[in-house]
Amino acid sequence: MNNPNKKRLRRTMMFLNAQKPGLLKDPFLYGPDSIMLDLEDAVAENQKDAARFSLYHALRTIDYHGCERVVRINGLDTPYWREDIRCAVAGGCDSIRIPKTESAGDVRLVEEAVAAAEQEFGRPEGSVLIMAAIESARGVMKALEICESSERLFGIALSGGDYTKDLQTHITGTGIELMGARQNLVIAARAAGVQCFDTVYTDLNNMEGLREDVETIHVMGFDGKSIINPRQIRIVHEIFTPSEREIVFAEKVVREIDAKKAMGIGVFTVDGKMIDIAFYDGAKRTIELAKASGVYKGEL
Repeated sequence: MNNPNKKRLRRTMMFLNAQKPGLLKDPFLYGPDSIMLDLEDAVAENQKDAARFSLYHALRTIDYHGCERVVRINGLDTPYWREDIRCAVAGGCDSIRIPKTESAGDVRLVEEAVAAAEQEFGRPEGSVLIMAAIESARGVMKALEICESSERLFGIALSGGDYTKDLQTHITGTGIELMGARQNLVIAARAAGVQCFDTVYTDLNNMEGLREDVETIHVMGFDGKSIINPRQIRIVHEIFTPSEREIVFAEKVVREIDAKKAMGIGVFTVDGKMIDIAFYDGAKRTIELAKASGVYKGEL
């Protein structure tokens, strides 16, 4: 399956309660890369049908101006998830998020239901992607298997609250309790060639804490972060968007490597730093990220 949206820019993924029309009508105005329309934890048990109704009509009638629309379905251990998928696919969602994923089998079960819904509602085969949320110790240990489970899967995400409960600890704000899961998920995602997203930062009054948290996961290799408030978007985008200095350096690296390869030179310096062919892919990725973020003004 060759869906071009698998590698799209996803620095921020903003959660919204699918039951509340006031939240669904214009979240694109804040500029998140993706919105997460939640049918799971945000919706009370006796309101699942009402939430699906709201979700379907929002997807069918609102122009989200290119913002990716991901729907978080209810867990596979509930009676709701199959109808969640039918509603989301019929409405025109871009992706489905599976909560509490613990195996490749979980992904394949959802994949079958998504494919059936595409056929039922006349969506092109392969048009609806999947992401998997990792929320348990078992899920973390099975991360590579999950990442390689389906061509529809564009990425995995850590859900820190449930994960730390399973680990018999709690969110401390230091990131120590999440470090092992974070690194394991990034390694698995990179090995499988899919994206990786970090858990939400829940203290809305601590913007410096958010900045430190996002800087940490950026250095670790994540592609983006789940968020719960529009106020968090600017900081996440700032950190995940290459700076002008990084872009200029990446351009120099690409041009120098292209030129030196033709001359048979393998190692050289750029701005006083020793560079070889191993830097090429990283430099190209910086330029592609700058293009996707809308800040690139070069010619490469």
